[in-house]
Amino acid sequence: MTATILTVPDDLAGERLDRALAVLLPDLSRSRLKTLIEGGHVLLLTEAPEAEDDDPIDGATVTEPSSRVKPGQVFALALPEAEAAAPVPQDIPLSILYEDASVIVIDKPAGMVVHPAPGNPDGTLVNALLYHCGESLTGIGGVARPGIVHRIDKETSGILVVAKTETAHAHLSAQFADHSVDRSYRAFVWGGPVPLEDRIEGPIGRHPTDRKRMAITAKGKHAVTYYSTLARYGVPDITLVTQLACQLETGRTHQIRVHLTHRGHPLLGDPVYGRPSKQSLAAYAGAQRSGALARWDQIAAYVKDWDRQALHAAELGFTHPVSGERLHFASPLPADLAGLESFLEGA
Repeated sequence: MTATILTVPDDLAGERLDRALAVLLPDLSRSRLKTLIEGGHVLLLTEAPEAEDDDPIDGATVTEPSSRVKPGQVFALALPEAEAAAPVPQDIPLSILYEDASVIVIDKPAGMVVHPAPGNPDGTLVNALLYHCGESLTGIGGVARPGIVHRIDKETSGILVVAKTETAHAHLSAQFADHSVDRSYRAFVWGGPVPLEDRIEGPIGRHPTDRKRMAITAKGKHAVTYYSTLARYGVPDITLVTQLACQLETGRTHQIRVHLTHRGHPLLGDPVYGRPSKQSLAAYAGAQRSGALARWDQIAAYVKDWDRQALHAAELGFTHPVSGERLHFASPLPADLAGLESFLEGA
């Protein structure tokens, strides 16, 4: 990996970092540069290194594309090695709920990444679809590839629809954009949300200090989640866990996880957004006497070694891009979440 040294000229003073770099590096698109900045590949140096200096470049990592540059600032861009342009087909079993010449509907297991990315170059849903669909993929953007119109997190299970043709991709993308797709999730969260059903609205963007997390931020994208209570579990008078049905109006990264965590009710087993402290439960009057703390420990122990959040994309409805028929698909809770439900009901 080599670094390109760039000095900000006077005429770019005050520009956004991604825009300034796009001017200085016309061979790279602004969106590509934005991704490189957010990925930690740009350093702000105290001074330009000597031409013959082979020492490692030292500087402060800049991860905000919108930061404003000053004349004379020196940046180093470390361009990572190019990865293979196309994922390879892989014979990976798929749970197929529906398939025709235009679309395929998959029930994805937890642990499967939807699309290849750094850290997950293969073994993804796209690799599996390339193998399964073969020549039935007629080409999207001039490339024989499955058209991913929406995603669910690696450790979330449930239903996705994927386009097999350019026409289907355009129609499905439009449905997701105008919010005419029905999406319902099942979620198990800590505590008892009040009210029992509600609308959560809050813009979601990258967390200001932890790049692995999303958060409600002023600069985030508009996001709306609806939830309703399906079941509550715990001890008399104290709800420890609630099963919710969540409907998405928008589809932001980690949307349900972020919105419910913001309300104080993170998902069970979530390795990123965690769970409320035991001390918060102790604030309930009589929690110790009622046995709530002991039951809390039992539930925490049950999900302690999980590597997934208790979230399942249970229902998906959309209009078929060719026939115009309204299609609806449902997926029952997978074995691990069904086991969690039985454990909670057995209290």
